[in-house]
Amino acid sequence: MSSLIVLLPLQPVTASTEFDYVFSPDSRTVGTHSSALAALLPQPAGAGAEVVAIAPAGAVSWHQVELPKGTSAGSPRLRAILEGVLEDRLLDEPEALHFAVQPQLRSGAPVWVAVCDRAWLRGAVAALEAARRPATRIVPEFAPDSELALYALGDPENAVLVAAGGGGVMSLPLASASLALLAARPDETPCIAEPAVAELAEQVLQHGVVLQQAPQRWLEAAESAWDLAQFDLSSSSRARTYKKIAGGWSHLLSAPQWRPARWAAALFVAINLIGLNAWAWVERAALEGKRQIIGRTLTQTFPQVKVVVDAPLQMEKEVAALRQATGATSGRDLEAMLAALSTVAGPARVVSGLDFTGAELRARGLALSPQEAPAIASGLKSQGYVSVLQGDTLVLTQDLAR
Repeated sequence: MSSLIVLLPLQPVTASTEFDYVFSPDSRTVGTHSSALAALLPQPAGAGAEVVAIAPAGAVSWHQVELPKGTSAGSPRLRAILEGVLEDRLLDEPEALHFAVQPQLRSGAPVWVAVCDRAWLRGAVAALEAARRPATRIVPEFAPDSELALYALGDPENAVLVAAGGGGVMSLPLASASLALLAARPDETPCIAEPAVAELAEQVLQHGVVLQQAPQRWLEAAESAWDLAQFDLSSSSRARTYKKIAGGWSHLLSAPQWRPARWAAALFVAINLIGLNAWAWVERAALEGKRQIIGRTLTQTFPQVKVVVDAPLQMEKEVAALRQATGATSGRDLEAMLAALSTVAGPARVVSGLDFTGAELRARGLALSPQEAPAIASGLKSQGYVSVLQGDTLVLTQDLAR
């Protein structure tokens, strides 16, 4: 999974602005690094490739605040709350600034807020997008950390000392006078320096330093959990996140190191498909056995039936024909319906008319009261009939669900 890590310039981006960058073939080691126009930056390719934009230390200020209880990262009022809390600490108007809160925001606890110029950040991000290298994430070059460390950056003519730790991030000139502003002494704190200013850093800090190239530092910064793409930049951040997820799936489906996992997943799916087919075959065999039992019951009960097509329907027709031949009545006959109605309503009940259609009996003029209708319906249901009162007409049908 290759990565292009781009350091955003401190000045507003123009058509002639060059970006410092480091290209990593595996997101872990430093590959090529140089500076180039946005359109000439290397294009990360392959599954899971991403572009990470880094906001330099000189472009971001850090403030620690306490948010009101109940404030969450997704609150629509969060920016307004930040503007109110930070208004007295900011040198510019809040409308001209971009805010980003720390990951895993917790209400009621101190929260770090990164602040930078909104137009500058949007212009830099737009330049990368116009060059078809949209940033997947926007991370700060330095962020508050639990352990304090000093970083000497730049060149001897414009050297900078950055202190990053639990007290925030502070950028100072690399000079002896700056040491008075530090909460910790150099002999108690790790000191990292770029090769160009290593000698100057040792002279100022009076302490040995660890050499680190800027590309290596940017690669470490790209692993930060921070993402400055919040609020008005969150929509483009969401789109970049979806692209990253899609790239991850593509990487999973094509990368050689995932081949054993893909084979295991394919084998798992194949075993399940075979098992489902075997189970379906057993169920079909059991259902066919039941059909054969029903068919044998039909042909044994009614030997004249030679071909079984729909056993339940054929059996019902044969039973109806046998009943008709013997003169027996069924629940759908008029006599059976009238007998059931007489049993429930009483023999003294007078009707003004009867309509029988072979499956439905309509008795008019029963003059049932609202209190009597439910009792009639309950009594008929117990005998296998469904009744509905439509005005002064009682509609009676056989309950086929029984």
